[in-house]
Amino acid sequence: MMNSETSPLFLPNTKALDVTVLVFSGASLMCVASTIDPMRAANRVSGANLFNWRIVSLDGEPTMTTCGLPIAVSGSFDAAEKGDILLVVGGFGTSDIARTTFTANLRRAVHNYRMIGGIEAGSWLLGRAGLLSGRKATTHWEDMEEFTAEFPDADVRPDRYVIDGPVFTSGGASPTFDLMLHLIRSRYGMSVALDVASVFIYDDAHASNDAQPLVSLGRLDDVHPKLASAIRLMERHIEQPLTIGAIARRCGLSARSLEKIFAKAVGEGPGRYYLRLRLKVARRLITDTKSPLADIAARTGFSSASAFTRTFRNFEGKPPSAFRPVH
Repeated sequence: MMNSETSPLFLPNTKALDVTVLVFSGASLMCVASTIDPMRAANRVSGANLFNWRIVSLDGEPTMTTCGLPIAVSGSFDAAEKGDILLVVGGFGTSDIARTTFTANLRRAVHNYRMIGGIEAGSWLLGRAGLLSGRKATTHWEDMEEFTAEFPDADVRPDRYVIDGPVFTSGGASPTFDLMLHLIRSRYGMSVALDVASVFIYDDAHASNDAQPLVSLGRLDDVHPKLASAIRLMERHIEQPLTIGAIARRCGLSARSLEKIFAKAVGEGPGRYYLRLRLKVARRLITDTKSPLADIAARTGFSSASAFTRTFRNFEGKPPSAFRPVH
């Protein structure tokens, strides 16, 4: 597969695309739906067969999503089969699967597809197969730091989705929907893309390079734009927290006004909200990484491991060590 600025699949063309969707257990049901349903809707609204897709698993058995609903598959993944696009949808545990011989099969499969995509944790599989070396890529924001460390040869970006020649990666369910709409719009025209978005009443499509937020604000801008700005400042300063006064000044408010806005809209003060946000990041690092507690304390803005442990216990009712997975 040659690196190119724009894949031919994203150029205007009325020919149908053959898509293989490889789903791993532990994937999000929403990621699977965001991958498949836009293709189904495109076929429906156009009255044509724009996409032919089949869902497969590694062993041909149904895969279990994180919500407990199984995904029926039509067979097992075969690296020798050919198609236009191979989509790899991963989730919890996918990075462990990536250490198996599957990566060799994935490298072989690359030659049989015109494009290959990693959806959420599927990007780890592409990275382990060496497909992201020298390329721009992304993954879910929770894993961004570990992903960057794991694949230093990749140009990792906090974008919603990234297309780099014949390889693309997506950070999660909503970015994947945006990606599929972009493919439909680029290939089959704006009219089809608008009709697909309308099927799902989806009126807030994002550009690929929109950053993945730590906190999804939804329509919070409509509630109070200053509140949204304050939360964005907080999430950008987890390791070196700002004072509430500094956040208020940057938002053009007094500290008292910011307190009132948070109390009315969120139900707690900005200081407590900010601390909970930092502890939320810390808890994810505790459960999802093997980083020492001292490192996690530093990465979430605490002066020492003891201060972090004390604060964490006060909020969670248990020490950080109690949330470490047992192996």
